[in-house]
Amino acid sequence: MTKLTGGQAAVEALKAEKVGHVFGLIGSATMEMFDALYDASEISLIGVHDERTGTHMADGYARMSGRAGVVLAGQNGPGATNLVTGLGQAKAAYSPVVSIAGSLASSHVYRDAFQEVDQQALFTPITKKTWTATSADRVPEMVREAFRVAMTPRRGPVQLNLPRDVLSAQAEFDSFQTPETYRSQSVPAAPAEAIAQAAKMLAGASRPVIIAGGGIKNTGGQVQALALAEALNAPVVTSPGHGDAIPFGHPLNAGQMGPRGNIVASRLVREADVILALGTRIGFNATFYSYDNINRDAAIIHVELEPTAIGRYFPVALGIWADAPTAATQLTEAIGRIRDRASADKWTQAYKAERQAFLAKRDADAQVDAMPIHPSGLFKTLRDVLPKDAAVTMDAGTLCLQATDALNYWTPKSLFTPLDFGLVGFSFACGLGIKLAAPDRPVISLMGDGGFGMTVSELSTAVDHGINTVTVVMNNGCWGAEKAYQRDFFGGRYIGADISSPPFDKLAELYGAKGYRADTLKGMAEAIEAALTCSKPAVIDVAVDPAALYSFRRDSFKHRGG
Repeated sequence: MTKLTGGQAAVEALKAEKVGHVFGLIGSATMEMFDALYDASEISLIGVHDERTGTHMADGYARMSGRAGVVLAGQNGPGATNLVTGLGQAKAAYSPVVSIAGSLASSHVYRDAFQEVDQQALFTPITKKTWTATSADRVPEMVREAFRVAMTPRRGPVQLNLPRDVLSAQAEFDSFQTPETYRSQSVPAAPAEAIAQAAKMLAGASRPVIIAGGGIKNTGGQVQALALAEALNAPVVTSPGHGDAIPFGHPLNAGQMGPRGNIVASRLVREADVILALGTRIGFNATFYSYDNINRDAAIIHVELEPTAIGRYFPVALGIWADAPTAATQLTEAIGRIRDRASADKWTQAYKAERQAFLAKRDADAQVDAMPIHPSGLFKTLRDVLPKDAAVTMDAGTLCLQATDALNYWTPKSLFTPLDFGLVGFSFACGLGIKLAAPDRPVISLMGDGGFGMTVSELSTAVDHGINTVTVVMNNGCWGAEKAYQRDFFGGRYIGADISSPPFDKLAELYGAKGYRADTLKGMAEAIEAALTCSKPAVIDVAVDPAALYSFRRDSFKHRGG
């Protein structure tokens, strides 16, 4: 038996989980835990400048690595409340973030004490589960349960509050359980009868389409999904934000579907007679919950690991509770080599021709000579110069939303966006977490000037820890999405839409990073190539046409016309 403080026990529990990085901001409420981290050579503490951005780093780390990302808010009250936006983001992305925060001493609760806030109530709606530890001897149990819940499908963030007195109290411990002793190592397969029924439906389809979502991307299931697509000779569309679920170069990859997708992929889903949804909710960003974006008469086969997602927004012909890659393999084996596929093969051949024409037109229509830089030219340049193994992070906002299907994602797990949370200020910090999870991958973070201005202080974190990502700030001097709505639906009555910023390239240099300024596409291409090899965190401030704005949520303003 070993006597440890609650803070030491918490760190021992993290070590048992083989945690390699903790993103944290020091505070007096968790000094016992930070002191224990001093001796934990296995764990690298990435000291951040804001708990929100630390949570985005943990989120990015989790999504890239497939392991839980850990964030530690050292202070109760304001330190903990700063986690809220990041945890809301992680919940929307089903990202397994284990968030730990110091909490008020137990004897001070409900006394209007210094920095008192009800953290249990605060975090409950935005996490899978929230706990407040009650005694030092139960800290390892609570940490273990936090990882269990975060990593159990469907994954998501959790919050563990550790009161000051619990962290400082001592208890005796004999061992710390490792994950393999208490977590499931398997995933559910589909029932044989459901596979047989689905195979029959797919074999008889004239216009089949596969939708590949996060259940394929996050599990590395591209091989299984493509084997099925090839067996069917059926096109694959990707759900929004998961354009990297299968490699760009595969001839059956139609790209991102939906209101924010491309015209080819979106048409396929509107016209398909059988839709196989693999690991996707078929939710808001994919459809706006409207049959304008999916064929009302299509037979939907919905494969999901989260049973409550099956048929939630659109009635299905067949719902299958299973791991998406596992079910894809089962279907491939059940289908075998399908004969008499003349109608479906014709559909797919027509799609391939349309897809190639679309890609050629996308390049031909890019405004490469426009001054200031037009987004279409910027995206074409990025397609030309980004390494095929680059991981790309994005914010919300008009420019980043245009970019999600405008870039080519050759390597699965190479696109990271705020998804349904629509968060500005996410991309740069997320990229830092991704780089730590995959240090050999180039990481490019796309942001608007507004979003980067929110999180620029984390340049210190990047410099201090040698996290060498490249941030491209698409600088148009405004909150672009909102300015587009004011232009299109409110008669150009601009208020609060324009913003000013310092030269981000010079600001980066002051932080000790590398800064570049680009006013032409040639200059931007040269800056990206230089930034990728400069061995420092790099920021490229790119002047983008402020008039090149697009209103994505036109559905929200139908009542105003325009």
